[in-house]
Order: sequence, then C-alpha cells, then structure tokens
Amino acid sequence: MKEVTKQVRSLSLGDLVCVEWFDASIGKSLSGGLNGIDVPVVSWGVFLGVLGAKNRHIVLAQNSFRYVDGFYDIDYTAIPVSWASKATVIAKNHVQAEEANQLLNSFLMGSRKTARHTKQQKVVNHGS
Repeated sequence: MKEVTKQVRSLSLGDLVCVEWFDASIGKSLSGGLNGIDVPVVSWGVFLGVLGAKNRHIVLAQNSFRYVDGFYDIDYTAIPVSWASKATVIAKNHVQAEEANQLLNSFLMGSRKTARHTKQQKVVNHGS
C-alpha cells in the first residue's frame, strides 16, 4: 500500500495514467460459487486528482465533451485508493494545464451547475 501511495503522489493533473486495481464482485451463482471475488481491473485516463473527504478516490477522466470554452462534460472513473495496486504514468502533461483545470472544474461543478449556466437558443437555418 505504501508503494501505491507513493505512485499516486507522483501523478500530476493532466497526466495520462494507467491504474491497476481490484473491484469487488458480489453475485449469485446457481452452483453456489464464491461471493465477494476480487476482479482485476485496468483503467486508463487523464488524472484529475485524488478526491473525497472520507474515502479517497483516484479520479480519471476517460472521455471529455467540450460544449463551449471552459465547460466540459466528462465520463470518469473514481477508484478507491485502497483498492489500487499500481499507478503508472503513460504520458506526463498529456493534457495541458489550462485544459486539465477546466476538466477538473467541470467535474467539481457537476451537471446541475453546468446546466444552469447554459442557455438554450433557437437555431434558424437560412438555407432552406
């Protein structure tokens, strides 16, 4: 765990990273198989930070949708730090600092605040 903590601390906002971690799988099997099996997972994405007051999570942006300057919607993965087994930088500063900050701010604002700041406008097509 100490090695993973050290690896996570070396990550910077905007780095393209790979995080190896273990998810928990709980389900039912007709044969009465094992419950609570750990499932190895590998996630890639742009590092946005370690967030969460009580349960710390590594947040990776995996897809970004740029609506207007400075406003993004993102698909993300939030990985509990305690579930991580390895964090590797694939490319430092893959996303430039300004854009990475905009991604982080859009993530922190959430969709409700972003929706309040957008204005629906009527589109007029003069070609038809």
